[in-house]
Amino acid sequence: MTTSPTAASESAPLPSDRPNTALIVIDVQNAVMEASWNSENVVATIADLVDRARADGTDVVWVRHSSRELPQGTDQWQIVDSLTPAKDESIVEKTHGNAFEETDFEEVLAGKDVGRLVVTGAQSDACIRSTIHGGFARGYDVTLVSDAHTTEDLSEWGAPEPEKVVSHTNLYWGFESGAGRKASVQAATDVDFAQR
Repeated sequence: MTTSPTAASESAPLPSDRPNTALIVIDVQNAVMEASWNSENVVATIADLVDRARADGTDVVWVRHSSRELPQGTDQWQIVDSLTPAKDESIVEKTHGNAFEETDFEEVLAGKDVGRLVVTGAQSDACIRSTIHGGFARGYDVTLVSDAHTTEDLSEWGAPEPEKVVSHTNLYWGFESGAGRKASVQAATDVDFAQR
């Protein structure tokens, strides 16, 4: 089910008061994953997490980016075939790196009483980074799945190699801290959707 922006409920509990966890799958789209490092393994790891979340009764929320390079409705914009959202799962459409920016992401999460985000997808140094910081700043507990995110090779323009970008993202997020919320990094096999 695709959602559209709506007004936030003034009575919705703050993220720190919401008991539920959601698995967040960011920008796992055809063109994005074709350009990304280790994408086959990352997609397989995300697919396993999606299956586990569904079996556990944990909400899966999909995030999909559109831009000049990813025009809506095109093949490159579509979520990869091996990761098909269920009919009752929300798809948040975005045009900025941060999934909270000018979208209904917060309303979707509030409606599901979600206070903890388990984040996967692409790209580690762009939309993943922006969204984990955006969620943490809004009061969410944020778990980054260390082996379920990736990025493209931008070393030609001075960036580190993609595997180093992934490693660095995992490193710094493990040291993030804030009052009343938790940041953590876990391998997919260690993710416990019941944990808070």
